[in-house]
Amino acid sequence: MKVALILIGVVVLLVVGAAAIGALLPKRHVVTRTALFKASPEKLFALIAGNQDWRPDVKACEMITDGGKEFQRETSKRGETILYELEGSRPPLAIQRRIATENLPYGGSWSFALEPGNGETRVRITEDGEVYNPVFRFVSRFVMGQTTTLDAYLSAMGKAVGENVQIEN
Repeated sequence: MKVALILIGVVVLLVVGAAAIGALLPKRHVVTRTALFKASPEKLFALIAGNQDWRPDVKACEMITDGGKEFQRETSKRGETILYELEGSRPPLAIQRRIATENLPYGGSWSFALEPGNGETRVRITEDGEVYNPVFRFVSRFVMGQTTTLDAYLSAMGKAVGENVQIEN
């Protein structure tokens, strides 16, 4: 019984500590990751702008037009559904999406820039995000890393075009 109480106390202290540190961290962060592909900007843009069924973390994706706005609704393999609004697009060089789902513990946008040159295309993703919950902010910063999702996206894109990509900072 005493051991159980000590373990519960340690867990509570860890959560309180993570919340306290997370509360001191800024809500907003901006991170960028880049990868070089042999594929054309047109091919890569089509992946980014289209159905996301090529990503291993996506169970379903549908494109929606509502009131003149374009959206993408993604359902992850974990069952989480998120709606993304298209904020801007310059095929095949740039696209920007913003999380349109409300009441999530995070929000923000992803901007994609495709830079062709020498038969290759450099893809740069910039996440301008906010993490509202202090515990999630702590986990995002110190446990998961703020670029984990960007890295996974670029790696999946590489697999989709049959390349093993090297991710740059």
